[in-house]
Amino acid sequence: MRYLPHSAADRAHMLDAIGTASVDDLFAAVPKSVLGTFVPDLPDYQPEFAVEAHMRALARRNHAAGDGPFFIGAGAYRHHVPATVDHLIQRSEWLTAYTPYQPEISQGTLQMLFEFQTQVANLTGMDVANASMYDGSTATAEAVLMARRITRRNKVFVSGGLHPQYRDTVVTYLSGEEGLECLSPSPEGQGDIMDRIDTDTAAIVIQTPDFYGHIRDVSALAEAAHAKGALLIVVVTEIISLGLLEAPGALGADIVVAEGQSLGNPLTFGGPYVGLLACREKFVRQMPGRLCGETVDTEGERGFVLTLSTREQHIRREKATSNICTNSGLCALAFSIHLSLLGEKGLSRLARLNHARAIALADALAGTGKVEVLNRSFFNELTVRLPVPAAPVVEALAARGILAGVPVSRLEPGRGDVENLLVLAATELTTDADIAALVEGLNGELA
Repeated sequence: MRYLPHSAADRAHMLDAIGTASVDDLFAAVPKSVLGTFVPDLPDYQPEFAVEAHMRALARRNHAAGDGPFFIGAGAYRHHVPATVDHLIQRSEWLTAYTPYQPEISQGTLQMLFEFQTQVANLTGMDVANASMYDGSTATAEAVLMARRITRRNKVFVSGGLHPQYRDTVVTYLSGEEGLECLSPSPEGQGDIMDRIDTDTAAIVIQTPDFYGHIRDVSALAEAAHAKGALLIVVVTEIISLGLLEAPGALGADIVVAEGQSLGNPLTFGGPYVGLLACREKFVRQMPGRLCGETVDTEGERGFVLTLSTREQHIRREKATSNICTNSGLCALAFSIHLSLLGEKGLSRLARLNHARAIALADALAGTGKVEVLNRSFFNELTVRLPVPAAPVVEALAARGILAGVPVSRLEPGRGDVENLLVLAATELTTDADIAALVEGLNGELA
């Protein structure tokens, strides 16, 4: 590669320093099937306007969430984002701001993060929240590591209702370590965790509303965990549900993690999103990420500081509290602006509207006589059982412009017991016409 400045001698010296015989050895962990040994067959040079025309043609092939009936959820939700949010986050003082390396001169950024933390703590019912993380799945994995540090135990139980991709992220973070037990996913329940808790248990991880849409009362599980000295980690993928449901902190959660995408952040083809993490104050020293605080300067004026930062990974490496060295600042700002525009009453009204739309969806689906709704309780997401495998039905409806949800088999491949299950979400943007189109499409495909 002509742009690399290192000579063969330089590279040999670096390989010798790290104890590696060749450059190929650096990539030994990568499967040979995905290692490219050829130069891609790219087209010849094209003028800029031709490239732009080609890219526009490709873009027109996309079917965006707002182009028709949309019932996809499963951890990422389509909500209305006020134009004010986009306008404010694109102001140059916000759009170009990055993590505060010199926090004392980043008062605007610190104040925003402080207000964001306050909002997250209020939503979750916890004492303290950090200044955001990458997304909900990695926040869940960090919470598991945090619980193991606090309790000095290794055993962790992950409920069957946790989002499969969140579960896989936890497994990846703890790869090769003992003590992690993931209960078998089931649309009927979270798995029998209560009887498994013992004095070696560090934490229980449970999601509510869970992946299948069920609302879980975690208070009894919290009592059982605390009786054995274990911690309860509650996961929320749909943050708007906390405008209607009781906060996890009030139900006994020790650590709450969530995905904040639903507020201020559009779907954007899967990211970037914003992870939320909040905990009891006594655990704050083990909290990953960073924490902004309020203080008074030498002249008695209100000011903000970076109270806690885990950038110790620069010197402690694997012994550090966390290797999360930044935060999703712009996404957190969008979250905070949207929540500020809603206010407490607005969030509650939005949550009730989401629930009402989901009730209308459930009633319409049950009315087909061909679809079994599995949920007794739900917020804005529910699971149905079709009489045939769900994935081909979803593909057929997509061809008709109806995005009919997420087949569970897509996230749980190879499991025959879930191939007929379909997870659907309804939000404030779901109309009666959308529901009618879905029902008509299902009746046609299931005839």
